[in-house]
Amino acid sequence: MTDTKYEYTHVEGGAPIKSWTRGVPVDDKARDQLAKAAKMPFIFKHVAAMPDVHVGIGATVGSVIPTKGAVIPAAVGVDIGCGMMAARTSLMASDLPDNLAGIRSAIEAAVPHGRTAGRGRRDKGAWGDPPQTVVDAWATLKLRFDALCAKYPRLKNTNQLMHLGTLGTGNHFVELCLDTEQRVWMMLHSGSRGVGNAIGRFFIELAKQDMRKWHINLPDEDLAYFPEGTDHFDDYVEAVDWAQDFAKLNRQVMMTHALDALRSQIAKPFDATCEAVNCHHNYVTRENHFGENVLVTRKGAVRAAKGTLGIIPGSMGAKSFIVRGLGNAESFDSCSHGAGRVMSRTQAKKLVTLDEHIADTAGVECRKDEGVIDETPKAYKPIEAVMSAQSDLVEIVHTLKQVVCVKG
Repeated sequence: MTDTKYEYTHVEGGAPIKSWTRGVPVDDKARDQLAKAAKMPFIFKHVAAMPDVHVGIGATVGSVIPTKGAVIPAAVGVDIGCGMMAARTSLMASDLPDNLAGIRSAIEAAVPHGRTAGRGRRDKGAWGDPPQTVVDAWATLKLRFDALCAKYPRLKNTNQLMHLGTLGTGNHFVELCLDTEQRVWMMLHSGSRGVGNAIGRFFIELAKQDMRKWHINLPDEDLAYFPEGTDHFDDYVEAVDWAQDFAKLNRQVMMTHALDALRSQIAKPFDATCEAVNCHHNYVTRENHFGENVLVTRKGAVRAAKGTLGIIPGSMGAKSFIVRGLGNAESFDSCSHGAGRVMSRTQAKKLVTLDEHIADTAGVECRKDEGVIDETPKAYKPIEAVMSAQSDLVEIVHTLKQVVCVKG
């Protein structure tokens, strides 16, 4: 592609950075973090920054890091396999009741969400007694998990079965949406939950220990890596692959339960097989780019190979998009995973009032309390600007607007 929309940044002593960020604010700390990643000796070609790029742990959220001969666990992150799923139903907006509170309550009852911590207290975000659909789904993952635990016993005492089919907290959500033709969609966002978090943290720390043992100096300790050919590399790739499968299955189970909840509130029969998308945006995979086989780590980025469908959600008061990849080689066939934060959670709680949050989520049946201020629309970049900055990466297939939003 000769007509490029990216900005090129030379990095002294490292690979260049190509950023799809025109017209979108980018924090200086994020630019610095991108440069540190670009200095790693095994970067292939360049680092690609998506328009939703912002500071993360180790590597920026909204970045694509291609490598040869090594993998950086913190660049994948701790919410391994986090991603989106959307399904278009045969319902129309006119089939929905005027008051959507009942639908929101039904989804909240069907999908465990949030978190209650404390000794002796059951976590409301986990199953107490998992339904048979969850037990059956877990059976498809259990043998591989047992093999992982045989090598790394500390992974055994984690939330796996009890978190399968659950939402979590933070920016995870279940939404009922309408597209521009007034068709009803169900869309959700979650990942590998407690077990994925435990796997991510365990291997990030293991990589740091290896760096100290080998006396390898890094621009940032969180860029600790596993060289290909080592046992830890192979074990990490195996564990990540399993966690990504858990995350995908987690979304499938939640979608089934959310659609069942919708059916409990609407008398009209409907199906949801018209169109469905299930895509990761925190993961690592082997792909071929520029004629070479490489490892591609997408941290807050979606695969956008030519013709591939993906999901780019806005904030809880903004539009979301079902997109089709254009296969832009310079972005390593990638696009953004959302709008991207402009405020940290702490900043949002300090700077955004409850009245502003209520105004910005007008028309959406959702939480309108102090507990979700950190997820308020003003905490995120304008999704329209984000989409404009990556018009050479994806084309919009459907534009969605939520009418119900369930947050943890």
